[in-house]
Amino acid sequence: MPRRAREERNVPISDGLRRGLRLPVIGAPLFIISNPDLVIAQCKAGIIGAMPSLNAREPDRLEDWLERIVTELAAHDAAHPEAPAAPYAVNLIVHRSNPRLMDDLAICARFKVPLVITSLGANEEVNAAVKAWGGLVFHDVINQRFAHKAVEKGADGLILVAAGAGGHAGSQSPFALVAETRAWFDGPIALSGAIATGAGILAAQAMGADFAYIGSAFIATQEARASAAYKQGIVEGQAADIVYSDYFTGVSGNYLRSSILAQGLDPDALPTSDPSAMDFAAAAGPKAWKDIWGAGQGIGAIQAVVSAGDLVARFAREHEEARRRLCGD
Repeated sequence: MPRRAREERNVPISDGLRRGLRLPVIGAPLFIISNPDLVIAQCKAGIIGAMPSLNAREPDRLEDWLERIVTELAAHDAAHPEAPAAPYAVNLIVHRSNPRLMDDLAICARFKVPLVITSLGANEEVNAAVKAWGGLVFHDVINQRFAHKAVEKGADGLILVAAGAGGHAGSQSPFALVAETRAWFDGPIALSGAIATGAGILAAQAMGADFAYIGSAFIATQEARASAAYKQGIVEGQAADIVYSDYFTGVSGNYLRSSILAQGLDPDALPTSDPSAMDFAAAAGPKAWKDIWGAGQGIGAIQAVVSAGDLVARFAREHEEARRRLCGD
């Protein structure tokens, strides 16, 4: 595939998404966990906040959520013109089993959502619709085959989900994944995989990514819609407490060992699942996300449940400290 020119594609995209950014971070959309409270807090703190459309159990509720997000961020911008909020994003599951895809897309169109993150399938019709209202599409991928397919079908940016990422995740090293992608793709790249510190954000930038894509750290925030036990599991967990399996949804992902044990399962002897059994129908949904807790290998850096704003502030301090350390300032 020919190399895409940064001058043609990445400059306007970067300009649009970097408005209000304090750090080059996208808060990953967390199934069930992300909600308007978390998205608004992330955007006000200066990172891109995101949520899955399916977290709103009905399309009408999604419309209410987006109305609230847009209204509160506009009020913030009016009150703080010197520090406007960062953009927000909505995650659409493009898998064929999601019956709400087109309804949710239509709602996103009405609000002109600035960034749409697509998962589990690259869809030209969805991409074209988002571009028609002036939005951008980032697609999450775990390898080069899926990355090429996403770009061929019109994705503006790629989210590289490397080894160690929470929830659905790949198995490739972030070094290899970013380097191989940058060899042919000059568009925006977000890197996901065990990033839970400001130094990790800087490392992602040094590798060639435009954004760090951080999810698990935000589970242990006051705004997140996670149980107290789930949040405490993140705080107490280490990389050794993460289990990689495709048993729960048909797609390989990382989960907290303690939550698997709590369901009476042996984390070291989980059977292999059938990918064709994935079902994102609103009435069912992947049951794993309610009882089995997704988490990435970077959770050892999370020491307490804090507000999303405080977490972003910590990232900013660590990012600057790491930059100074490397530059000798």
